[in-house]
Amino acid sequence: MRPLWLCWALWALPLPGPGATLTGEQVLASLLQQLGLREAPILDQRDAEEVATSAHVRAQYVALLQRSHGARSRGKRFSQRVREVAGRLLASEASVHVLVFGMEGRLPPNSELVQAVLRLFQQPVPKAALRRLSPYSARARVTVQWLRVREDSSNSTYLVDSRLVSLHESGWKAFDVTEAVNFWRQLSRPGQPLLLQVSVQREHLGPRASDAHKLVHFASQGGSGQAEPQLELHSLDLGAYGSQGDCDPGVPVVEGARCCRQEMYIDLRGMTWAQHWVLEPPGFLAYECVGACRQPPGPLPFVGPLLGPRQCVASEMTSLPVIVSVKEGGRPRPQVVSLPNMRVEKCSCSWDGAPVPRKLGP
Repeated sequence: MRPLWLCWALWALPLPGPGATLTGEQVLASLLQQLGLREAPILDQRDAEEVATSAHVRAQYVALLQRSHGARSRGKRFSQRVREVAGRLLASEASVHVLVFGMEGRLPPNSELVQAVLRLFQQPVPKAALRRLSPYSARARVTVQWLRVREDSSNSTYLVDSRLVSLHESGWKAFDVTEAVNFWRQLSRPGQPLLLQVSVQREHLGPRASDAHKLVHFASQGGSGQAEPQLELHSLDLGAYGSQGDCDPGVPVVEGARCCRQEMYIDLRGMTWAQHWVLEPPGFLAYECVGACRQPPGPLPFVGPLLGPRQCVASEMTSLPVIVSVKEGGRPRPQVVSLPNMRVEKCSCSWDGAPVPRKLGP
C-alpha cells in the first residue's frame, strides 16, 4: 500500500468539554471537596486579622507552587499521516508469534499518533481440512498484546486487541494496536523496537472445543514479501493540525480561529465566599482553551461512530495551592490545600469522546 498524503481544510467550532471556562463556583466546589466541607465557612474581618501565617506554612505553600509547575497531568493526545512499517518474525511457538517493528524515525517530529493498525495476512485453509470442521466451530480468536522487555530482562504483556477470525476467509486482517505504540513511546527508549505478541486460541474452552485455531496461519518473513506483517502509523502534523500554543494577546479570538491557550484571570478577592477564608493567592491565571480544530476528511479503520469532531481541549493541567483559614478550638489557623486541575498548561486538538491512553506502571 502506498503512503497516503492528506490535505484537509475543514474547520469546526469547539464544543463544550474539557476546554470549558473555569468558574469561581468550580474553584469553590474543589476547595470544599478537598477540605471535606459542605459549605464555605463564614469568617469576619477579625478572624482574618488573627491568622498569622507561619514560616512553615509559607514554605509548604511555596513548595507546592514549585511542584505544580513541574508535574503536569496529561489529557488526550491523538493525530493523521500514514506510514507503513514492515515487520519481521522474532519467534514462533505453536500458535504464539512475536513480531518486531523497528520504530526509529517512523513517527515524524512534532506529530501526534492517532492510530496504529497492524495488518496480518491470513493464509487460506485447505478445503479438505475445512470439510472436516463443523460450520459452528470454524472460527478462532486472535489476540494481540504489547510485549514489554525491561532492563533486567523480565517481561510482561498488555492486551491491545482481540477478535474472532473465520477459517473460511483469507486475506488481510486488521488490528488496532494504537495503545501498544503509545506504550512504546512512554518508555523514552527510541532505540528499542516495538514487540507485538500475536496468539491464536480456541473460540471456546473445554475438552470438546474444536482445534480449528491450529489451522489459522499468518504470513511471516518466510512467505511472500508483499504479505509480510504491516504496521500502519496514522499521525497528524501538529504544525498544521495542532494548537498554535498561546493566543496572541493583541489579536481577538474570533469564530474559526485556530485553537490556542488564552489568558483568563480568576479574582478570588472579588468573590464573596472567598473573603476572609482564602488567604493566598488573591487570584491566579487559570487560562482557557479557545478556537477551532482542523478536521480529518474521512473515518479511520477503527474510529467508531460515537466519536465526535476534534475540538480544542486542555491536554495538560496543573494544580493550584491555596492557603485557607480554618477554625480549631474556636481559633483560626492557616492550612495549605492543593486543588487539582486548576490551571491549563497546554491546549491541544482531540476527538470528542476519544479514550485517554493508559499510563504504564514501573
